[in-house]
Amino acid sequence: MLIPVEVVGVRIEMPSNQPIVLLKEIEGTRFLPIWVGAVEATAIAFAQQGLSPDRPLTHDLLRDVLDRVDITLTAVHITSIVDGVFFAQLLLRDNGLALEPLSSRPSDAIALALRTKSNIMVDNDLLDQVGIDIPEHVATEVSAAGDQELEAFREFLDQINPEDFAG
Repeated sequence: MLIPVEVVGVRIEMPSNQPIVLLKEIEGTRFLPIWVGAVEATAIAFAQQGLSPDRPLTHDLLRDVLDRVDITLTAVHITSIVDGVFFAQLLLRDNGLALEPLSSRPSDAIALALRTKSNIMVDNDLLDQVGIDIPEHVATEVSAAGDQELEAFREFLDQINPEDFAG
């Protein structure tokens, strides 16, 4: 079963200074951190903030190509993790017909989904396996304190490393 998620944002994991993108299930309390490269983190942050560079980034170009050839990205599915590496698929439609899913890095898939306003879905088993559950009462308490995202994630980021997600 696939669970709809939203992009919470891009953060820097300390002390490694490695960017991560944080996804949260829309109707739940689980979060999924995915380590990404600096370029992909920038592309995701730009899209999330609605920034458009003077010249198109790779993900902007791909969005424009899909639009030009009249192919729609309907959804991104983040499907699995193998040896600490996440896998995703792009679901495409051409004139209403589903095309064969394309394999993608989750970072590229997320950057493209944000630009095309496509759904981002995560396999429930993957969320069960590597998701971080932050109960609503914790998020509410942190929100009351003033900075929901930062405080809730600071706690679990202090306790995890990329190696924690190795199969």
